[in-house]
Amino acid sequence: MPHFPIRPQALLRVCIGLAIATAGVLVHAQDYPTKPITIVVPFPPGGTTDLVTRTLAESLSKSMGQPVLVENRPGAGTTVGADFVAKSRPDGYTLLMGAVHHTIAPSVYKKLSYDLQKDLVPVTTVASVPNIVAVNPAVTPVKTIAELIALAKSSAKTPLSYGSNGNGTAQHLIGTLFQQQTGTTLLHVPYKGSAPLVADLLGGQVNMSFDSITAQWSFLKNGKLLPLAVTAHTRSVFLPDVPTLEEAGLKGFDIQTWYGVLAPTGTPKPVIDRLNSEMLKIIKSPAFAAAMANGGCEPLGSSPTEMAALIASETTKFAKIVKDGNLQIE
Repeated sequence: MPHFPIRPQALLRVCIGLAIATAGVLVHAQDYPTKPITIVVPFPPGGTTDLVTRTLAESLSKSMGQPVLVENRPGAGTTVGADFVAKSRPDGYTLLMGAVHHTIAPSVYKKLSYDLQKDLVPVTTVASVPNIVAVNPAVTPVKTIAELIALAKSSAKTPLSYGSNGNGTAQHLIGTLFQQQTGTTLLHVPYKGSAPLVADLLGGQVNMSFDSITAQWSFLKNGKLLPLAVTAHTRSVFLPDVPTLEEAGLKGFDIQTWYGVLAPTGTPKPVIDRLNSEMLKIIKSPAFAAAMANGGCEPLGSSPTEMAALIASETTKFAKIVKDGNLQIE
């Protein structure tokens, strides 16, 4: 193979070009943001993810000095929104409000056009919210998990139905694990988000849900919906008298919904650091905690590295549940 020596002048031009490009990135990061930022919500308006995002966006707009817009892109168990952000320009102006659901998708979907851990980088966790097993007592007359299990087993020919926020979401997986541990058979009814699910739960179109406290909060308080158990390993501070599923006899049951911001891979580190710093100030503030409490949410906040570890751990956990439940979505 012939050898072509590189001329010093050509090498110098390459080095200068790289230096200019690097400097451009640094200048961009230092000036960031110079235009509106968009946070994509992978659910319809009105649900918990939407509430958390809009609360964060309002404060972030003030601290960043630019409008922070919320864009709802629901569909396919949150993967439509994630795919859009993963393929967006990595400049810090298009972000994703990710959630626990995104760590489930790699296991339940045969083909995803993006890789969560390769195509998106964490910024920070934002909040968590317990999921609860809830029924409409006028339609499903039970008061405990034991009674619900007994009713489900006696209704095997006409299975009780449960609604979720969509195929491959945390609520879907909670229902799957619930059936595995109780030996029951339930009919899964997927929705595009919490709002239509709660409407049908109130209307009696489904028997139960494993949805977040936030989406059902007002109906839990007025008695139209009855909470039977919390799906996380600890009781909720918002429903201290409601037992966990583990306390109800389902050992090791621990699934809760968390939310966190991600950006397209390739977003400059100074931009990620700026976003993390500004968001943590908001998340740790009393005002944000109060706003979250109104919806049954608890603030989190983390470093990008800590959030990456959470994503890896949750992805592994849900992969086992999906495999054991033989779940697959085209």
